[in-house]
Amino acid sequence: MATFTKTLLSGSTRGKGIKVAATSSSGTTIHTTGTSATTIDEVWLYAYNGHSSAVLLTIQFGGTATPDDDIKVTIPAQSGLVLVAPGLTLTGDGSAGLVVRAYAATTNVITIHGYVNRIA
Repeated sequence: MATFTKTLLSGSTRGKGIKVAATSSSGTTIHTTGTSATTIDEVWLYAYNGHSSAVLLTIQFGGTATPDDDIKVTIPAQSGLVLVAPGLTLTGDGSAGLVVRAYAATTNVITIHGYVNRIA
């Protein structure tokens, strides 16, 4: 039987929101999976936009190839939490983890919150 463990996003400090500073494809790191190919990370991400205008947010889910790894969501002005990754899953490849990154059209106005259900 599988074991579920709720964990913090690896890019978070003690569970706090992660400010998206990046505005290009080398995005801000949100979470890195473990290296195991048999442990699954179920990733839940929510975004808050503190800016006075709507902002396009790009989540790079496990890679940086466009459009293969992109999730693009326009986050309305001064709103959130907006669900941007509804329990999508990733695993490592046995020697390296996969990385979830984010970048936005405007720097330092989007904050990402969330958690991971680690399934082993």
